[in-house]
Amino acid sequence: MTYSWLLFDADGTLFDYDQAEATALEQAFAEVGTAFEPAHLNAYREINTRVWREFEAGRITAERLRLQRFELLFETLGRSLIPAEFSPVYLHHLARASQLIEGAREIVPALCAKYRLALITNGLRDVQRPRLAGSAIRDCFKEVIISEEIGAAKPDPAIFDAAFERLGRPQRAEVLLVGDSLTSDIAGGRRYGLDTCWFNPTGAARAADATSTYEIRHLSELARLLL
Repeated sequence: MTYSWLLFDADGTLFDYDQAEATALEQAFAEVGTAFEPAHLNAYREINTRVWREFEAGRITAERLRLQRFELLFETLGRSLIPAEFSPVYLHHLARASQLIEGAREIVPALCAKYRLALITNGLRDVQRPRLAGSAIRDCFKEVIISEEIGAAKPDPAIFDAAFERLGRPQRAEVLLVGDSLTSDIAGGRRYGLDTCWFNPTGAARAADATSTYEIRHLSELARLLL
């Protein structure tokens, strides 16, 4: 298949969100003057995953997500911190974390020379735009589609509708979606009629119905598929 557009997910696909999240959380605890322990990160990740699933399912808003995850975290930890004060501190540090997944710095510019690239993310606008701007791949994307700005999140077809408007309404067969999430990226892209490439660095198993056009373990494998 010949593609004209490559539609990339951001966190966990191009950006090392795990590292960014860990660093930002520790920095935020330090800034508010509260001791940070490794167990806090584990608790936060479990809670944050649940809250993001609620958001992706359309059951909560992005604004509610910002507070709910810290309400649940501080309740779990027995801390008296104020979520409305802590969340902006955390997001400030997260927005400055532009670490890339191994291989992204090399493969994205190489693909940019042959294809038009766009970013489609369920992240928050005041985090994703600064992170992209501070990264080595900032000039490679012709369009950036952020769920909070659109009012819909992957896998909702509405965010893909908005993306295709930005892309100039290409044929769906001309667009390949690359992402690490089976539930938001791959399922959303497949339902929209797109070819999909599942980035699966850990070799995770998947359900029989969670199909994708391609599967890769390292971003460098995109060279074999697309260059």
